[in-house]
Amino acid sequence: MPWNWELPDWPHFQCDFDQIKEMEKEFLLELGRASAYLKCLDESDSNQFIVEMLSLEGLESSRIEGEILSRESLQSSIKKEFGLNDNMKREKKKESQMAKLLIDVYKTFDLPLTHEMLWKWHAILFDEKGSGKYRSHQEPMQIVSNRYDARKVYFEAPPSSRVKEEMTRFIKWFSASFDSKSILGRAAMAHVYFESIHPFEDGNGRIGRILVEKIFSQGIGQPVLIAISKVLENQKKMYYKELGRCNRSLNIQDWVQFFASAALQAQRESVAFLYFLIEKSKILTSLSGKMNGRQEKVLVRMFAEGPAGFKGGLSAENYIAITKASRATATRDLADLVKKRALVKTGEFRHTRYWLNLHRL
Repeated sequence: MPWNWELPDWPHFQCDFDQIKEMEKEFLLELGRASAYLKCLDESDSNQFIVEMLSLEGLESSRIEGEILSRESLQSSIKKEFGLNDNMKREKKKESQMAKLLIDVYKTFDLPLTHEMLWKWHAILFDEKGSGKYRSHQEPMQIVSNRYDARKVYFEAPPSSRVKEEMTRFIKWFSASFDSKSILGRAAMAHVYFESIHPFEDGNGRIGRILVEKIFSQGIGQPVLIAISKVLENQKKMYYKELGRCNRSLNIQDWVQFFASAALQAQRESVAFLYFLIEKSKILTSLSGKMNGRQEKVLVRMFAEGPAGFKGGLSAENYIAITKASRATATRDLADLVKKRALVKTGEFRHTRYWLNLHRL
């Protein structure tokens, strides 16, 4: 049975974007909401949002490929690239490379896609001999199972001799599809199209997902911060399954449906994080001058954990560890923060936990 690129109508994928028009409407509505929320943030929180979302995309896209990056190091590298952090003590290579890639895509979203741009991204990501160019080996580019006792070929990409030609056609399609009536549909199609060509020796998944971010940003004319890789990582089994169903068919309707749903979920999570930053600002502003140094230190530490907060909630032991306060002082401080409606208390005795009261105002 032929692969999708061996079919007579390749690369004319078949799908009906009307079937995702309701998700498209909600997606655009969420983008508008995110834009409005961003205007409510001060420069510090706005920078935090940008760094957080870019790092989340980089971390999770790498995780999908089985590569674990350091969140702290990646965020530090991103800050450095933006000129927000000039006192980084040590820069880790993989995190620095991913940061450079994320920033380049962020800053050049409106530039046309070219071979040179893709080669540059690949060179940034790997920064080693043989990077920055399409694959050229004679052996088939295959995606196979990891089992040595039952080797199975899940997909075989076009031979290396065809890659330049296929990528030229892909780039031409990418430019021509700019005015597509569906941002989600265009992104979904671009991803499966790019992955079907599999133009590089390595890094195809990460670069393919970066292309999605470029399309989202092009769609509304400004950088869009949506960590879609986080959703795809959480649904990795289904992600690979839906992509795999396109290996021998040009009908990608099911893939488009799955992708649109994942993108919408990612955008909702992006808006939720923006809301969290707004509430953070409200809480800290309303309590300015009304907390002692210990309480302020703990609240700032809790906000640094993000919307999910401390895993399992803040305990008295956490408070003591952060502030070095006595247990009696910690108990009084926490009770006061609950009274001031900065925290919500749950549980009793050793099961007592404290959570940020994000809906207090």
